[in-house]
Amino acid sequence: MSGILFFTAFMIILAVFLSMDFYFGRRQHIKKSAATVFPTRKSDLELFTVGQHFYERLFEDIENSTHSVHVLFYIIKNDADSESFLSLLQKKAEQGISVRLLADYVGSHKLEKKKIQQLKESGISFAFAHKPRWPFFFYSSQTRNHRKITVIDGRTGYTGGFNIGKEYLGKDPKFGFWRDYHLRVTGEGVQDLQRQFLTDWNAASDEHSEEETGLFPSLPQGLFEHRFLTTPGMDLEENFLTFIKEAQKELFICSPYFIPGEKLMKELLNARNRGVSVKIMVPMKADHPLVKEASFPYFGPLLKAGCDIYQYYYGFYHAKVIVVDDGFCDIGTANFDKRSLFLNDELNCLIYDEAFVKQLKLTVIEDMKSSAKLKLDQYNSRSFRQRMLEKTASFVSYFL
Repeated sequence: MSGILFFTAFMIILAVFLSMDFYFGRRQHIKKSAATVFPTRKSDLELFTVGQHFYERLFEDIENSTHSVHVLFYIIKNDADSESFLSLLQKKAEQGISVRLLADYVGSHKLEKKKIQQLKESGISFAFAHKPRWPFFFYSSQTRNHRKITVIDGRTGYTGGFNIGKEYLGKDPKFGFWRDYHLRVTGEGVQDLQRQFLTDWNAASDEHSEEETGLFPSLPQGLFEHRFLTTPGMDLEENFLTFIKEAQKELFICSPYFIPGEKLMKELLNARNRGVSVKIMVPMKADHPLVKEASFPYFGPLLKAGCDIYQYYYGFYHAKVIVVDDGFCDIGTANFDKRSLFLNDELNCLIYDEAFVKQLKLTVIEDMKSSAKLKLDQYNSRSFRQRMLEKTASFVSYFL
């Protein structure tokens, strides 16, 4: 009996400690964090939806670099495809190119210390973002740098959903084909990607690199009007609410994780009630425990309101896209879930060009052809076990 009492007391104390750590860590985060506000720019944009095409173009641009290569990925795996990428960075560093590599501490935990040492010995500057730290160790262990940024010679940039690893090339049999959306940027918008990378790099490495010669060359305007939206675990919910409120006819939301929370859910239902066609696309399969179950409590009210929910079955769907009428679209790193809304550092690109938006919409509609439309009677026939898993998932949905 004494053992049970001791264990119960220990669990209560642990729960109180973690709650206080998270509460005060969050307060400090909100007090200290501020998103950089980038202006509207004009750049040329190229969309990649297949990993192999993205990797080929990225590798080519890095191979042709002459001054600097700055790379930030949330995930860099320990596999043959990751090794090819890292070997290319080592090669460029050994040629005298300034190479900086920033990886999220949790997302890239499979990077071995031995490999990191090899990278440094080749001349690469390496740092981990968001290492857990005191006094709020639990809270800081939950925050992530989920951005994906590459800037080459200050003139070519990339951002979107792809990371570095074999699954993003469709080589993992667990997931099969991998659908993602990633942008290649040339033109004046690249300076904003460079600025955000250096902000994140300086925070992780305690360096101050903004004034280095050649990092911000003169850049021409491109064809497409756009603006980068950067969020540090806050403000994203307000932006998404604004997007939904602006929809008059159509709203497409594509995300591998759909856990919107109460405010966004209410606004989605408001949009449907005023006649907006709301279409949501998520993957059929999950890549993390409970994320799929955490989505289902939101699906019921949406289906009853007449929203369309598509489950992508041709592999894994990892794209993060919002399309509002023909007015603008959002392509980036942020999922439509609580972790992206309240914990992650994210980077999205808002694109205002009507021709680009229409073409993106056609791409999304094409993906829907590889999806199954969830029916209300199918939703209502969920098993008791499934419903219990959903309740568990909802309880921890903030951290999924």
